[in-house]
Amino acid sequence: MKNIIYLLLFIVTVASAQTSKKAQSKERDYSFLTDSLNIDKQLEKNKLAGFSVVVFENYKIVYSNQFGVKSIDSKEKIDQNTAFSTASISKPITALLCFILEEKGLINLDDPIDGYLKRWHLPKSKFTENNSPTWRQFLNHTAGTTQSGFADYYEGDTIPTIKQSLLGKIPRYDKEIDFLFTPGTGWAYSGGGYVIVQMALEDTFNKPIGELAAAYIFSPLGLKNTTMIQPDEKGFPTNVALVHDENEKVIRTGLPITPQVGASGMWSTPTDLAKIAIEMQNALRNKNNKVISYNVAKKVTEVTALKDAVGGWSYGWQKSFGYNNYDWFICNGSNTGVGGSVFATMTDGNGFVFLTNGEKPNRFPVMGQTQRKLLTLMDWNGKTLNDEIQEMPSSIKEKLIGTYDDFLYAQGVETKIVEKNNRLYVESPLLDHFKGKNDNELVYLKNGLFKIVDYPNLLKFDFSNGKLSSVILTRDKLSTEIQLIDKVK
Repeated sequence: MKNIIYLLLFIVTVASAQTSKKAQSKERDYSFLTDSLNIDKQLEKNKLAGFSVVVFENYKIVYSNQFGVKSIDSKEKIDQNTAFSTASISKPITALLCFILEEKGLINLDDPIDGYLKRWHLPKSKFTENNSPTWRQFLNHTAGTTQSGFADYYEGDTIPTIKQSLLGKIPRYDKEIDFLFTPGTGWAYSGGGYVIVQMALEDTFNKPIGELAAAYIFSPLGLKNTTMIQPDEKGFPTNVALVHDENEKVIRTGLPITPQVGASGMWSTPTDLAKIAIEMQNALRNKNNKVISYNVAKKVTEVTALKDAVGGWSYGWQKSFGYNNYDWFICNGSNTGVGGSVFATMTDGNGFVFLTNGEKPNRFPVMGQTQRKLLTLMDWNGKTLNDEIQEMPSSIKEKLIGTYDDFLYAQGVETKIVEKNNRLYVESPLLDHFKGKNDNELVYLKNGLFKIVDYPNLLKFDFSNGKLSSVILTRDKLSTEIQLIDKVK
């Protein structure tokens, strides 16, 4: 009997050791990314002051690196704790805050937002007479408001209040925010809509939005380098990256002041933004999440706008792109002299964040190349649709081939359907820009719909007189129809 027990213990020990060895062999060395991304040379080539990047995989940060300087004047190196102005990456955080507050029973996002406002009220409009916009509609840009974005201010400027911002008493806008369509019937990107949300939060809770975000998101997640405090306020961090112009010169003081905090006033690091994304990803699988619930994560990332919404939007998060067979939640931030992106998969816990302190012509080439290289180098690959693909009849192929106005993102560029090696591919300058790949296969599914590899919406093509006349884009329960004109045959 003793011998049997010893034998069993030996087998368990060996098996355990083999499992441990196997796990260790699976651990990946990510240092190769430094040479592969070649950021230092890109900074020099594009006259870009600095760049900070974080990569996460399987719900863990696996790579973090910083390049360049906080200020071209001081030459002080960017480090992991250096915060950048995040611009519109503030929006999904504001939306997340609202959904958390709703879950706690403190607000109702389906209520008309005007009832929460005290300092100012929505202007009268023929579009809102019988349809007062809700919190939710402002958060997914379907309320119909004007004021897309804002100019920054610096020390020495007269800083407007958010009421003055909404009244149009600021650069870029000389009239009060207004409505373009009946709420819920269209989509128009509106930073002004997020300023209305900011005012509603502050009027309801009698606290600055930054204090609310710190209490419900930043502090519970242990984010020590993320804040909505502005450079002219007490408590603003000292380890920050200054903004730079096209000539790699510091813009004025280098510290933009953004009163429209809910729309674009948050400061953070790629590490902290990655922690938020990972918390979201954990919440989506309902495992290891500490602050964000499964229900909040699902709601805040669901596709809620498709018509006029450039491929799909949720609440602050863009859902317009598919990469490596994954569904992603994405946000890009862009202000004068600074910008960056958050990319995170809805499953499997993968993604990356980068922030950089230079103007668009300087940072866009570096950001684009880094994004494309990371998507290739990390070798992420989600589920495929192989079981759902069927042979495409040649009669359908012939009808689809042609050159059309952009039916993927409604950006007016030429989009082609071409045949190569008996397969159909979609060619678009936008796919080339975002993916570094200008031919994405168009496959025919067993349910009669079509799918473009790594494009998130399903497509249904309609024909008239033997020619392609329209395409219906579908995503979850949403659909929108786009009329097509065959420009060249």
